[in-house]
Amino acid sequence: MDSLTVLTFLPLIGAILVMAMPAAQTKAIRLVALATTVVTGLLGLSIYMGFDGASAAMQNTCDAAWFTLPGTAIDVHFRLGMDGISVLMVALTSILMPIVILSTYGHIHTRVKEFFVWMLIMETGMLGVFLSMDIILFYVFWEVSLVPLYFLVGIWGGDQRIYATVKFFLYTVAGSLVMLVGIIALILATQTTNMESLMTLAGELPVADQGWMFFAFALAFCIKVPVLPFHTWLADAHTQAPTSGSVLLAGVLLKMGTYGLIRFAIGMFPMMALQNQGLFMGIGAIGIVYGAFLAMAQTDIKRLIACSSVSHLGFVVMGMFALNEIGLRGSILQMVNHGLSTGLLFLLVGMVYERRHTRVIAEFGGIAASMPIFAFFFIISMLSSVGLPGLNGFVGEFMILAGSFEASPLWASIGVTGVIFGAIYLLSATRRMLFGPLTRDENRNLTDINVREIGLMLPMVFLCFWMGVQPNVFLGDLDGSVDALVGRIEEANIKLKALEGEATAALPVLTDENLTEVSR
Repeated sequence: MDSLTVLTFLPLIGAILVMAMPAAQTKAIRLVALATTVVTGLLGLSIYMGFDGASAAMQNTCDAAWFTLPGTAIDVHFRLGMDGISVLMVALTSILMPIVILSTYGHIHTRVKEFFVWMLIMETGMLGVFLSMDIILFYVFWEVSLVPLYFLVGIWGGDQRIYATVKFFLYTVAGSLVMLVGIIALILATQTTNMESLMTLAGELPVADQGWMFFAFALAFCIKVPVLPFHTWLADAHTQAPTSGSVLLAGVLLKMGTYGLIRFAIGMFPMMALQNQGLFMGIGAIGIVYGAFLAMAQTDIKRLIACSSVSHLGFVVMGMFALNEIGLRGSILQMVNHGLSTGLLFLLVGMVYERRHTRVIAEFGGIAASMPIFAFFFIISMLSSVGLPGLNGFVGEFMILAGSFEASPLWASIGVTGVIFGAIYLLSATRRMLFGPLTRDENRNLTDINVREIGLMLPMVFLCFWMGVQPNVFLGDLDGSVDALVGRIEEANIKLKALEGEATAALPVLTDENLTEVSR
């Protein structure tokens, strides 16, 4: 059996093992879940270490016949592969899952068995999304990854979990159905489900068909990111989700939307992406500013971080629709950066909530005196999210802004204000929580984070510094795939200009005689 198949289904095997265990054996269940994610993580990292970033071809591929669509000659395959667009997301998922499982020791104490079954199923779904090279297989994994979050929020969430779950469900179903319509139409038009073939065939369809299919995929993925105006489900889902759910939602699940935009909307329909470049760059830039204003207005620290994701992912969308090499590279790198920095912040908020049982910023103040180690890690995570030079967030944002200025100085100028606003709301929240006098007795005797909790954060903090100091180690993984994508965009630009030239040539030439006829 090939390595990617093992990587994808190992968590599912772990979920089956957990299902077979008695619910009362919570300690054994935790160990099995942790061991499964650790082994999966090590396998994922070993595959990542062997990845050749200079190649644009899919690597570690597997291909097996699955079924034939009834009434057609279209064969659906179980086809997996990895390229530079997906490799960093696979590595991020592999790293985050063991950390998330360890974090549950502090906040998951009821229905432990069911919780870990859903978590492991979710990991299989997430890995499958990034590795699928058949569009129907992609859709199957897409749905598999979303169902567990519905239960994680609905069962283990906060007081308003039902409202948040229903809202998440409605948005998710709407996006999935729109994408399904696009997938069916694309398959029938091209007579294939092979995503590598679709990269070429989709761009050869009639322009009108390309246009509505592009928007079908773009809408589905924009809901998932989410971008303005589809962002309202995110803050509720984050706020009500357990800490582990919030970390995975911010770290990986939201990136499925940005990954889909690059892989499908831009990768398969580059001409439509060029035609609508200003629209999507504008959506990203406005989302940066609007998300920052939303974050400034929050009194709940977890909700503030959730709203900051709207702003940070606006950078990702703006950068990828710059449609140039530096913007695309910065966007893909920033997807990983956001997963690390925001995941760290959600972990830390969960830790202080377990001790204080509140997330209201005004309830804190001066806790750096009673929790100095917590304060140390919180400041690093916050500075990473702000984009301090030397940390991971700076490199991605700088590349995105550089690429965006090349494509549209107007939208880049609006988007760059998000860097200032981000510093304002994050630094302000940090000051109010950590510094100043200890005015509340409940905060005087808070216990600092323990060895297990420090161990959770050390790998992520290390990566934040490493990606900030040595970004080329990770950017090199994107070389072949991004170059190939930029090449397709340039070819599409030539075709688009040719079509515009033909349309101009078809217009009647105005002469004195023509004008006389018109006047009559």
